[in-house]
Amino acid sequence: MHQFYKFLPLVIILIITGCVSTGTNPNPTDAQSTQPIVPTNTSPSNITINPTTTSQSHAGTTTATQTKAPIEATATNSPEPAPTLSPDAWMSMPVVPEISDRVVEIYRRGLEFGNNPRAFSKIGDCGSTPAWFLGNFDRNSKYYSLGEHQYLEPIIQEFQGSYERTSLAAKSGFNASSIFAPIWANRDFCQPGESPLACEYRIQHPMFAFITLGTNDIWHQEDFEPQMRKIIETSIENGVIPILSTKADNLEGDNSINATIAKLAVEYEIPLWNYWLAVQPLPNHGLQKDGAHLTWGPTQFDDPQALQTAWTIRNLTALQVLNAVWQESSAPK
Repeated sequence: MHQFYKFLPLVIILIITGCVSTGTNPNPTDAQSTQPIVPTNTSPSNITINPTTTSQSHAGTTTATQTKAPIEATATNSPEPAPTLSPDAWMSMPVVPEISDRVVEIYRRGLEFGNNPRAFSKIGDCGSTPAWFLGNFDRNSKYYSLGEHQYLEPIIQEFQGSYERTSLAAKSGFNASSIFAPIWANRDFCQPGESPLACEYRIQHPMFAFITLGTNDIWHQEDFEPQMRKIIETSIENGVIPILSTKADNLEGDNSINATIAKLAVEYEIPLWNYWLAVQPLPNHGLQKDGAHLTWGPTQFDDPQALQTAWTIRNLTALQVLNAVWQESSAPK
């Protein structure tokens, strides 16, 4: 009977700048789908998922009624990552990362899978929904101003349709475990037994994905790393470049969640958007008095006052990171 209560809807406090769960988050590992689904319309080349594991490949056949369906990776206990990252090294990692050759490999895999090179997904809690995150860039220029960042206009135009779209894997209260629980999938769009992540990747076919999790994982910190590994490996296996983001808050008290996020980015050689570093110069480090919610500001990058708020900086640096990853991964080699 206790399993039933595990899946009761969350009690969530919403205030004007975002959401953080105030109680136990869904941690429904028992509800995860046990039948992985594999791509049915491509035969991509091999790619190493983890530097310490062997290459894997997936092949299939095309039928008139089938479309490419995501495969969900199985969480693994990986050996010690190489290279390693000292506990506090993440604090000085750049906001906009350098792009590894491995990212280019994932991009090419995505092309072979038929992913849309002009689409991205958002994976996270309500802070990844378009009302807060990037949504204005699918609207006309009255809703944003770039100021000295006019170079970002091409990336805005390149990904039209992704900014204001509501992801099927972004919802209030989501943590890293929720992403794999079919019970939290949108039944209007997702198939029976399909997780929010698999559903999102099947419908959106993205080439890139912002992974913005961790704030709600303070309630189940022991599950955060294995579930994040599964998110990363599922993304890579489906030819989706995962862009990991550190968080502004330190609700866990020792910054261990951000340290884990950075460690995984280094291990898998995938982009780390060090958002934590971007908000350090802001008043109260971009946090409201509760130490959890971000200070609100419009997408006006020519407004000095707006640039002192965490939400303005979040949208600006997200565009900068997407631009860097897109430019490097899609450039002819």
